[in-house]
Amino acid sequence: MVSSYAEFMDKVREVHPLVHHITNYVTVNDCANICICSGGAPVMTDEAKDVRGMVPIASAVVINMGTLNERTVKSMLIAGKIAKEKGIPVIFDAVGAGATGYRNEVAKDIIKTVKPDVIKGNDGEISFLSGIEGGVRGVDATSTSGDMGLLVKDLAQRHGCVVVSTGKIDHVSDGDVVYELSNGTDLESAVSGTGCMLSSVLGSYAGANGVSAEAMVAGITAFNIAAEKSAADAKGPGSFKVGLFDNLFNLRNEDLKDAKVKQL
Repeated sequence: MVSSYAEFMDKVREVHPLVHHITNYVTVNDCANICICSGGAPVMTDEAKDVRGMVPIASAVVINMGTLNERTVKSMLIAGKIAKEKGIPVIFDAVGAGATGYRNEVAKDIIKTVKPDVIKGNDGEISFLSGIEGGVRGVDATSTSGDMGLLVKDLAQRHGCVVVSTGKIDHVSDGDVVYELSNGTDLESAVSGTGCMLSSVLGSYAGANGVSAEAMVAGITAFNIAAEKSAADAKGPGSFKVGLFDNLFNLRNEDLKDAKVKQL
């Protein structure tokens, strides 16, 4: 499987997919830079009038509801609808789903109206979207209940999409196969926005390779191996973050031999 991960990564670097983001203002710059480091080309615009012209030329659209307001929610729905009409992959990062009533309404509306190709969240967010009581504090997961492999598979089947759940162990399913991914480092949780950055990487992988569980596994694996390499030399969260950009940018095919992925 390592060779296929390398093929996915090489394709991103060859194509340089244009990834249109409507993301949160806490992490917008980091998302743009990690997209570049993965091989993509980011554009960050959330004005509805601009979205109508930008989405049709994009390779993928990333919708992130980390910092919500009515104006950007409207733009998210417009962008998602246009993308789906044109067959452009939509990655929805359900940041903070389960935390507040408004956030829950927006998440459900986006899923129902846009029908994203990829639904992504941490274990608490995915547990909530699956109908199981998960732990969400602010935009962070605290605890979950249930078997995440079964939850992602069920949610993927219900919505006809790929579901990505991140945590100590990551899970990916297309409703048929389920993958368990064990790469990564605790330092990822010490830096704000690593989950948002991962969504940008997944946008690059979907934009270049199309949407599949395997493409999402490849993107997560590249990100987490880069994180592991960064953690090995980091003095703390600040140097880890810088190293994450550098290591993803410089990641080589042979580095993917360290992938810890199994099919459940």
